[in-house]
This record gives sequence, C-alpha cells and structure tokens, in this order.
Amino acid sequence: MKKLLITLILVSAFAAVHAQMLISKDAIISFFSKAPMEDIDAISKTAVSGINIKTGEIIFKINNNSFQFKKKLMQEHFNENYMESDTYPTSEFKGKIIDPVDFSKLGTYNVVVKGNLQIHGVTKTYQTQAKITVTSDAVTANAAFKVKLEDHKIKIPTIVIAKIAEVVDVKINAVYPTKN
Repeated sequence: MKKLLITLILVSAFAAVHAQMLISKDAIISFFSKAPMEDIDAISKTAVSGINIKTGEIIFKINNNSFQFKKKLMQEHFNENYMESDTYPTSEFKGKIIDPVDFSKLGTYNVVVKGNLQIHGVTKTYQTQAKITVTSDAVTANAAFKVKLEDHKIKIPTIVIAKIAEVVDVKINAVYPTKN
C-alpha cells in the first residue's frame, strides 16, 4: 500500500510539472545578413524550445551546424570560420516572458521577452518584442531581433567585410502543441 501511494504521488508530481511545460521540437530559426556585395540567409527547422506556462521561463537551443544555406560554401564558412561549430556546437537563449500571458485563454499576446543569448561561447542579455498566439491545439511564439556579430566575438575578416553584415536579423517561430 505504501509503495502504491508513493508511486501515485510521483506520477501526480510528474504530470503537474509536465503540464506546465510546452515543448517545441522543430522550432524554426532563421537569419539574414544584408551586405553591399552579398545577401546571406540561412534557416534551421530543428531547434528545440520550451515554455514554462506557470513562470513564463522560455528556452531555445539549436545545433549551429543545422543551419541550411542556399550555397554549400556559405554553410562551410559559417561553421568553420565564423561560428567555429566544432568548438561551439550549440547556441542557446534562456529568458522569461515579461508580460502576462493567459495560456488557458485563446488569443494573441504581444509581449516582451528578456534573457541571455549564448552564441559562439559569449552570453549577452537581449530584450525583444514577441507575439504569443494561443489556439485550441497549440501555442505559437514569434520574435525577431538583431544580433551584432562583434558582441559575440564572431570575427569578420577584412577581405570579406563587404559580403557579411556586422548585424544580422534573426527570426524565430516555434509551435508548441498542446494536445498529444
């Protein structure tokens, strides 16, 4: 009887924690660099993200080598020369949704998200606007912000400075299913 009671308590506790977390296993993160000689854009559809609907804490994590480019050579340069993906294989954002969101009520919420973004081994605090949409079967998060490469010690060789912008536009889209 005592063993059954402990099992029920553990199952209930796990279910309560699990119910507080929304998980997205295929979040989309893209970036765009506009430079005088060349535009560069890349996309990854394999980022993972979680939202704790009780605390508003949010996390994104991505494998840097998952970004796909139109040109294979750009992808090689991105991973080998700029992101140094062998040394810094992932990038991560850990933050919090500042404004209240009622995840039990359908609607669209314009919110501010603040947290720490770690890219290339360097962590910097960011704050940006985001849109959280709650539907009957999912929660969707969208955000866009700018990242200054120098802030994350990503060096651009002088010879290619006309091909790579010093600041890139980053967009995030994550869908968190609420039904199994």
